[in-house]
Amino acid sequence: MVNNNNASNNKKKWKNKKNDNLGFQWKKAGKTSFVWITIILMTMYISSILSENKRTEIEINYTEYKNYLDEGLIEKATIIDKIFHGEFKSPQTIDTPLGQKIDVKKFRFTLPFIDREITEKWDSAGIDYSFKEKTIDWTGYFLNMLPWILLIGFWFFMLRRMKGGAGGMGNIFKFGKSKASLWTSEQRRVTFKDVAGCDEAKEELKEVIEFLKSPKRFQKLGAKVPKGALLVGQPGTGKTLLARAVAGEAGVPFYSLSGADFVEMFVGVGASRVRDLFEQAKKSTPCIIFIDELDAVGRQRGAGIGGGHDEREQTLNALLVEMDGFDNSQNIIVVAATNRPDVLDAALLRPGRFDRQIIVDVPDYNGRLGILKVHTKKVVLNKRKVNLSSLAKGTPGMVGADLENIVNEAALLAARSKKKSIDMDDFEEAKDKVIMGVQRKSMVLSEKEKETTAYHEAGHAIVAIRTEGADPVHKITIIPRGRALGVTMQLPMDEKHGYSKPYVEGRLAILMGGRAAEMLIFDEMTTGAGNDIEQATQIARKMVTEWGMSDSLGPMTFGKKSEEVFLGRDIQSNKDYSEETAKMIDEEISNIIRHAQGKSEHILKNDQDLLHSMAKALLKHETIDSKDIDRLLNGKNIIRRGTLTKPRKKKKILSINSKSPQINSINSVKNMEK
Repeated sequence: MVNNNNASNNKKKWKNKKNDNLGFQWKKAGKTSFVWITIILMTMYISSILSENKRTEIEINYTEYKNYLDEGLIEKATIIDKIFHGEFKSPQTIDTPLGQKIDVKKFRFTLPFIDREITEKWDSAGIDYSFKEKTIDWTGYFLNMLPWILLIGFWFFMLRRMKGGAGGMGNIFKFGKSKASLWTSEQRRVTFKDVAGCDEAKEELKEVIEFLKSPKRFQKLGAKVPKGALLVGQPGTGKTLLARAVAGEAGVPFYSLSGADFVEMFVGVGASRVRDLFEQAKKSTPCIIFIDELDAVGRQRGAGIGGGHDEREQTLNALLVEMDGFDNSQNIIVVAATNRPDVLDAALLRPGRFDRQIIVDVPDYNGRLGILKVHTKKVVLNKRKVNLSSLAKGTPGMVGADLENIVNEAALLAARSKKKSIDMDDFEEAKDKVIMGVQRKSMVLSEKEKETTAYHEAGHAIVAIRTEGADPVHKITIIPRGRALGVTMQLPMDEKHGYSKPYVEGRLAILMGGRAAEMLIFDEMTTGAGNDIEQATQIARKMVTEWGMSDSLGPMTFGKKSEEVFLGRDIQSNKDYSEETAKMIDEEISNIIRHAQGKSEHILKNDQDLLHSMAKALLKHETIDSKDIDRLLNGKNIIRRGTLTKPRKKKKILSINSKSPQINSINSVKNMEK
């Protein structure tokens, strides 16, 4: 038992020593830096003192020297190579070339010649003089150069620290080494069980896994597995996690790095790192190379006004060569991820390189439910009060990162409220926080602003309620959130992938409902409708120029989409239509928006009583939900918890399945583009 205890103690001591050493490097670096800085400052101070001593010796002309000699003011002198270095018996005031008066003790001037007559004058003046040969002042040279030597040494020291700490001077020359992180079987495995919401992408990647597990089965039949797979999807859809899951399922080494890790300020570093990466991978076959954000290094060559980025293009060329260089027998799969496939060079996407493009799309209801189940495993839930199915229905359009953020925010809210578990109220509050923004409690609105905001949001809501086919209103608030003074949230009943013309026209009417309510009640315009008008204009322009929903212009598209400058194509969009057509487009857009505003004004004029009652309810309660709206539609007052005098009767309310939020002036443009 004693030996075991000693062994365990020694093990602990070794671990503590290891940790101490790891921490000591930082301490040592700080201490060493302080010592270096102190040495440099002291050396510069000493050098300045020596330089100051030299500067005290003032150069004078021959006339001044002769006057001082005749007056007997010179005490002693040293003559070095015809330069007379003299010292006064007492400090003398001398005028400098800048007009300043200074007191000096030492001086110098150059003698034209030295003869017997001059030395006799020195003897008669009682000057103690001597002759010396000119010598090299190595000490002075060294002291003058020492600060620069120390600065260069300090620069090398800091460069060592930045490029790998105490790893030696060789780190300075390791820029060309790959920065890839290696994930092995010894580390925590990520499998397909940890990934939800992208079933189609997982099915596509199973073929890659089968090849890595049993390559001979494919090679016997002469089959060639794709060398590369490109994961394409919006940010946050789980592309990186999916790539790690492929490595985890296959049980092979996984080299992970970002496209930005290739490119440095030094020319040729990126290409060198690409070659080093593939050299490492060849030693660990079978393996997977994962390049995140491929667009950082794989953009179209010859881009930009000046011809492109030479270093990035060299890196891309090296990547293309290396992908062509290894054959199928090496069992190396290159997986890359990007959310900008449109900017990639065509050579990357040809067969033999990234053969397959795997779409990692926004998850549907089942995908969102699976993602929520994965993330909620790590938190404490109140299973009786939490309905993940309802939460999944209320978040269409959200990606995995958004859902993970909601779960985390709910956990933070529950912890802040000192709850033992997370309930549904926490999830709803977290969802509102993520969708609409944080409540700006510090922002105090005047009564006039509150009233205007209340009627504005009520206008949105009533037009949405009275418009056939519109998404149901889920929540209305006049509490400032994010950059908005108020928010009207709509949740669609079903998943939408396409939009009809009546639906789009209804969206426009809803967007203009806030401005219509302001004009109807206050007969004035405010800036609160600015974002609504901006989104309405975007939708109307797309109706005319992209979707062919204009009766006057017909089913045509107008205008070439603008390309980015870095693509090396058009700096700005080409207008492929005449000025007369452009005028017609602008008029049609204006007519569509005016028609939408007229529709919203007509609805609100016929429902003024509901408009007033909803605005008053918002002023009183600040936030109302679908149940409260249903009571207002039935002509009843809103009853809050704690104010009931009679048992609440069950009523049939507006059925709303929570789906992707559309805030105030909804992100419909983005949704409609899909």
